[in-house]
Amino acid sequence: MEIKNKPRRLEPPTGAESLPLYRQVKRELQKIIEAGHYGPGKSLPSEAALALALQVSIGTLRHAVDELVHEHVLVRRQGKGTFVAPHNKARFMFQFFHVEPRWNPEDDDSPREQEFPEIACIGFARDRADETEAKALRIKPGEPVFRIENKLGLRGRVVVHDKLALSAAMFRNLTEKRFVERPSTVYALYQTDFGITVLRAQERARATAAGATVARVLAVPAASPVMEVHRLALTFGDKPVEYRISTINTQAHDYVSVLSKKS
Repeated sequence: MEIKNKPRRLEPPTGAESLPLYRQVKRELQKIIEAGHYGPGKSLPSEAALALALQVSIGTLRHAVDELVHEHVLVRRQGKGTFVAPHNKARFMFQFFHVEPRWNPEDDDSPREQEFPEIACIGFARDRADETEAKALRIKPGEPVFRIENKLGLRGRVVVHDKLALSAAMFRNLTEKRFVERPSTVYALYQTDFGITVLRAQERARATAAGATVARVLAVPAASPVMEVHRLALTFGDKPVEYRISTINTQAHDYVSVLSKKS
């Protein structure tokens, strides 16, 4: 899918909707971004131009943009303007990768910097969705999916085994070569090559015992205690993009979540 990067005429909110005006503006901005009129890393028109086109005040426009910045859809760059937030390694580490070597505050005065994992694809196949995958991706059981396996290492030690399921209808023309040879992160590939931006993810974590495949990949004894994280990656309108099961060896690593509250 080619990202268009072609400006679209903005229609002013009608005022007939029950949503607050700034949320109507937010939704209109989301539509033009989702449609690819401004691709990842591309700048939007100035706030003054947007406010004029939408026939709203600068304050209303900024309120809408503030929310999209908070949700990592847009990014402001001082003195340069507002841009569509690209998926890159920095965003991946900040928003979506939570595994770090265990830190003992008694050993050091400050936490270690987060490390980008070494990622290797160890499996890629086209198959039929099972019931769990179908329910997560909101497709019918038996519909075609891509199943992908990755192993992620830190400092030469594999600590995460990932299993991904993607709807083949959403990712037409995806190939193993295209996936493996991507220049950046998986989510960057979704965004740049298919026009699909992962905005957020829902995760559920549980303790489990390592099965034979996981034990082999993580180099731990079978039935060893591991952490299993089920992630559903979502795009605009909370539409599912990817269902992922990450199994983590927590013997020397932690799953770290940074919580914050929007002001």
